[in-house]
Amino acid sequence: MIYQKKTGLGRGLRALLDDSDLPENDRQQVSNESSSLGSISSVKISQVQVNPFQPRTDFDPEALHELAESIKLQGLIQPITVRQSGQNSYQLISGERRLRASKLAGLTEIPAYVRTANDQQMLEMALIENIQRENLNAIEVALSFQRMIDECNLKQEQLGERVSKNRSTVTNYLRLLKLPPAIQASIRDKEISMGHARALISVEDVDKQLYLFQEIINRGLSVRKVEDLVRQLQNFGKGKKPVKASGMSFQYMKIQDDLASKFSTKVKLKLDEKGKGSIEIGFMSDEDLNRILEMLDW
Repeated sequence: MIYQKKTGLGRGLRALLDDSDLPENDRQQVSNESSSLGSISSVKISQVQVNPFQPRTDFDPEALHELAESIKLQGLIQPITVRQSGQNSYQLISGERRLRASKLAGLTEIPAYVRTANDQQMLEMALIENIQRENLNAIEVALSFQRMIDECNLKQEQLGERVSKNRSTVTNYLRLLKLPPAIQASIRDKEISMGHARALISVEDVDKQLYLFQEIINRGLSVRKVEDLVRQLQNFGKGKKPVKASGMSFQYMKIQDDLASKFSTKVKLKLDEKGKGSIEIGFMSDEDLNRILEMLDW
C-alpha cells in the first residue's frame, strides 16, 4: 500500500509533517526512514501517540476485551495506520480500537502501515476509516462531519465526495447538531432513531421538539406516528383541520399530558366525532382521591 510515490518523498514528507520545528537529527531520521513509508512495519506500542482527530469517543469495554482475547490467540490481523512524527515516534491515524485491545492483550509491538499525512489528511482519513469500519453512532458522525467542514474548510459537496455520501445525507447528519442536547444524547445512545430525529428537526420550536421527544420515549411512538404529530402541529393555526393520530389531535394530547402532570395521575380525554367529550381522572385510593379533590378546591 504505497500512499505516495517514492520519488522525492523525503522533501514531500518534511512539507506534509511541517518538521521545521524538529531537531536536525529527528528530521534526518524521518528522511532516512521514508523508504519504509506505505509498507507494514512493526512499531512499539509505547511509541504510538493517539490520534487527536479521532472522531470516535465511545469504546465498548466488553468488545475491547473480546478483541484482546482474539489478539492473544491469533495476533493482530489488521495493522493500524500511523504517521511518523519524529525519531522513534508515531501518531495514530486509524485503528485506536485495535491499539487499545493490543495493549490489553499485553503486546509491546504492533504491525502498522506508515503513511505521510498532514493534519487535514489525518482528520479525513481517521473519519473515513471509522465511518467505514467502526459503525459510529449518528451524533459522532455528525460531529465529525462538522469538524471536517470547520477545520478542513470543506463545503458539503466536497465533504460528501470525501466520505462517499450524497449531499442530502450529509445535511441530515449535520442538522442533528441543531437539536437540543437531551435529544442528541438520546440519538447517541440509540434510544431514538434517525427517522425520529428527522421528524423532530422539522419542528422549529424547541419546547415542542422536547414535548414530542418525551412522547416518543414515554409512549414508544413509531416514526410514522411522530410524523403524523408533526404534521398536526404544523397545520394547527393555519386553517387546516389537524390530522388525527390514535383518534386525538396534538392539541388535545398536550392538554391530556399537562393535566396528568398537574394531578400526578393518569388523565384521559374522550372525544366523539362532534367534538364533545369528557375528562377521566384516575385515582389509586381514597387518599389519592382526596388529594385530587383538594387540588380542585372541592
